[in-house]
Amino acid sequence: QVTLVESGGGVVQAGGSLRLSCVASANGFSDNQIAWFRQAPGKQRELVAQIISSGAEKYLDSVRGRFALSRVAAKNAVYLQMDFLRPEDTAVYYCATGGGRPTAVDGRLTYEYDYWGQGTQVTVSS
Repeated sequence: QVTLVESGGGVVQAGGSLRLSCVASANGFSDNQIAWFRQAPGKQRELVAQIISSGAEKYLDSVRGRFALSRVAAKNAVYLQMDFLRPEDTAVYYCATGGGRPTAVDGRLTYEYDYWGQGTQVTVSS
């Protein structure tokens, strides 16, 4: 069983930055398939950023160029640096790992994972 703990959320003004972290139990990211999702009230969960099995990084179009993934493997940690934040980025952010199985939700491609963190709230004010 893998446990994931997110932190780093908070309240920032539009244009500001936050750095989210996700720390896993031992060997929690061993399959190298890691993702960040977000969910805002009344909206579907959406995939924000991910590392796929090849090691490549993928980003949601609306965050590309503003968000960036990084890893510190020795600490079993992954990070999501978020710059130039916008009010529409407001959501609970979750990290996930294990599997990375593609599926479709309402005709859109997303990925399923076996393990999820509890989430961290990001609020971007105008």
